[in-house]
Amino acid sequence: MPTDPSTSMSSLNHLVLASTFVLSLLFGAVMHRTQFCSMGSVADIVNFGDWTRMRMWVLAIATALLGTTWLAATGQIDLSASIYTVPSLTWLSALVGGVLFGVGMVLASGCGSKTLVRLGSGSLKALVVFTMLAVGAYATLRGITALPRVYLLDRVALQLAGHQDLPSLLARHTGWPARDWLLLLGNAGGLALAAWALARREGRDARLLLGGLGIGALVVALWWVSAHLGFVAEDPQTLQATYLGSSGNHAESFTFVSPLAATLNWLLLYSDSSNVLTIGIVSVFGVIAGSALHALATRRFRWEGLSGLEDTANHIVGGLLMGIGGVTAMGCTVGQGITGVSTLSPTSWLALISIIAGGVIGVKYQAWRLERQA
Repeated sequence: MPTDPSTSMSSLNHLVLASTFVLSLLFGAVMHRTQFCSMGSVADIVNFGDWTRMRMWVLAIATALLGTTWLAATGQIDLSASIYTVPSLTWLSALVGGVLFGVGMVLASGCGSKTLVRLGSGSLKALVVFTMLAVGAYATLRGITALPRVYLLDRVALQLAGHQDLPSLLARHTGWPARDWLLLLGNAGGLALAAWALARREGRDARLLLGGLGIGALVVALWWVSAHLGFVAEDPQTLQATYLGSSGNHAESFTFVSPLAATLNWLLLYSDSSNVLTIGIVSVFGVIAGSALHALATRRFRWEGLSGLEDTANHIVGGLLMGIGGVTAMGCTVGQGITGVSTLSPTSWLALISIIAGGVIGVKYQAWRLERQA
């Protein structure tokens, strides 16, 4: 008996979402086990001159870059179908949004992914941050703060003749095939970053290796799930190419700003039949669950509350800044800082630098506040 195409699509969609949940579960567990924290890596450098956690982050970037390059070069995924390689290079949005996000993650005690990990391990502070980040992100996607983003920042952009990733840019100007540029830049860049991360003894610590290699590999794995397993060249209903599980019909991997807004919307409008689970929403639940399971298994689950008025205000403002800044910059320390840069997108690298700069500003501001209080 012939298989109903709609049933096959539904089964495949369920497989994509189930795979996403498993990868996200591992993502949350690895982050909790290794204390992977982008904000913490910046704070360690500014406050103590300690680059250990930054080496973990850089190793994750290197791993994601090498793995994503291999998937794209072998034709298993098409990076031109991601949001990171669009022809519009929104450099001002990346700069402004990145700085806002960086400052916000310091005030909120962690970025979007760290907020989910802390929430899973018992932090009520993280619940406040989650809510405010989601509200800020939703307002910047569709609400009041979307106006300055769309009409002021996004309009200041370089409109390119094709995709903005470096291999495509160089291919248009040199005539050398984009695939060759991808292999050269992706492999050389990934190996150089990995060499730096592993150059010192602390960079070869087992915990650092697990965090860097594990997080980077999981980003690559979700690229494959979304852009290979979930890719349908011709949807039986629309006759168009479709990325199952994607809210915007594009290839994607881990990011933790817009998915938090989508998760809050899904919870609030659960009974709406058009409100369906996506890769982003499932990844949010998966990271929380992974962190919770690891925290419980290792007896590190601890309830944590807000300590006072200033602490509450910092986490509310920090969450809002991350939501507004993350949507404006099109990603966070993971969404742009690992997933985006793995596509060799100039906008992603610019956003990453801006997020780090914002983090430095936030750490120095906190130090100044403590000195004043003393």
